[in-house]
Amino acid sequence: MKAILLAGGVSLLISLLGTPVAIRMLAARGYGQIIRDDGPTSHHTKRGTPTMGGVVIIVAAVLGYIAAHLFVWRLPSASGALVLMLMVGLGLVGFLDDYLKVSRQRSLGLRAKTKLAGQTSVAVIFAILALQFPDERNVTPGSTFVSFIRDIRVPWLELGSIVFVLWVLFLIAATSNGVNLTDGLDGLATGASVMVFAAYTLICVWQFNQACFNQPAAKCYEVRDPYDLAVVAFAVTAACFGFLWWNASPAKIIMGDTGSLALGGGVAAMAVFTRTELLLIAIGGLFLIEVASVMLQTGFFKFTRWRTGTPRRIFRMAPIHHHFELKGWNEVTIVIRFWIICGICVAGAIGIFYAEWVSGT
Repeated sequence: MKAILLAGGVSLLISLLGTPVAIRMLAARGYGQIIRDDGPTSHHTKRGTPTMGGVVIIVAAVLGYIAAHLFVWRLPSASGALVLMLMVGLGLVGFLDDYLKVSRQRSLGLRAKTKLAGQTSVAVIFAILALQFPDERNVTPGSTFVSFIRDIRVPWLELGSIVFVLWVLFLIAATSNGVNLTDGLDGLATGASVMVFAAYTLICVWQFNQACFNQPAAKCYEVRDPYDLAVVAFAVTAACFGFLWWNASPAKIIMGDTGSLALGGGVAAMAVFTRTELLLIAIGGLFLIEVASVMLQTGFFKFTRWRTGTPRRIFRMAPIHHHFELKGWNEVTIVIRFWIICGICVAGAIGIFYAEWVSGT
């Protein structure tokens, strides 16, 4: 537990103390948030708030992870390094997008195709590497079987290398865009990420204690590096927690696409490496709700326009948190209630995870 706690402690301090430094640097360069004109009018007061704060989260998590390994004098694992590699890669794509927005003073950064190409390239490299680096038991960080709480080892759910890459690409795209859409209110995505990565910390610690290389049994977990994944997860949890001090309403800094894409990628990577891919539906329930609201809004709008010639909307605005803003809900009220929803989803996922172990089914 020493490495886990140290990673979290160092990450928290760097994030908590480094964020105000980043705020001053970004403000001095005029790197402020660009606000959409068609969004809620209350958001216009946020125009100019320093953005690209996700850099602090990424740097804090990486340095916390490195510090923990220097303290215990142990090399990083393949799994831990790959999770951070994915976060840094997606964070770089997000950083370029944020930088173009603030430098050109418009709400559009990278072209959609360019941004998608960047995300896809990073995700594909990650997926390919996930099937490399077998340990002494020939267990790789990723598995070609679809997983729920562990690999579902039935022949028709074994994907093969090519389909595995496509599956991981889908998971990364879904979670990174989910966090990105959630990041529309002060502290909402940051607080939700704290809960999600804290859940993965608990899952990884439990998997380490019941790992097949520690406790060979019918119900053991065949995960390559569960302890090191816990170090990564807690480092990210603490980084988000420290950043939340400055990102809570009224936000002094915004994580931007730099942070949301990196955190979303990190969530997907943890799901793949802990063999909890389908459980991600519950753990990331809030992110799923946000994505679903946009898909429903877009689909209903296009369908009614095609069917009747008069487009209609389900929500006043999507993602769904903006719908409640336009209904008159206070921003802090929305954030707290959405945090409660996220907490319920995370607690339910942990309950399902533990119930599977207790019941043995």
